[in-house]
Amino acid sequence: MSYTMKFELKSQFQIESARFLPKLPSEHPCSRMHGHSFILIFTFHGHLNPETGWVQDYHEISDILKPLLNQLDHHVLNEVPGLTNPTSEMLALWLFERAQKVLPDLVRVTVKETPTTECSFPI
Repeated sequence: MSYTMKFELKSQFQIESARFLPKLPSEHPCSRMHGHSFILIFTFHGHLNPETGWVQDYHEISDILKPLLNQLDHHVLNEVPGLTNPTSEMLALWLFERAQKVLPDLVRVTVKETPTTECSFPI
């Protein structure tokens, strides 16, 4: 069996983090410290490995991302280097730039800050 088309994998994680958005007017609720249960979705594209029958091991993805996610989970995002203005857009970019260095098949990071809002990078 040979597959020439790529597969898409998604691996989802949840972190709990606090933040404030310093570039907003003081009357905006997000300018004050608040927390989110962020859902982070990492999307990968790759070819099927005929020996393993998968594109990549989900357990391996989790192990590789754990140190990166530990920098964010139960932390104030504004205190993380590179996230002084931790909008969902900036968080998606921050995660993508760092995760793709160790997971080259990564094609997108999606950040859900609430059940009804999400941001993806890149598109």
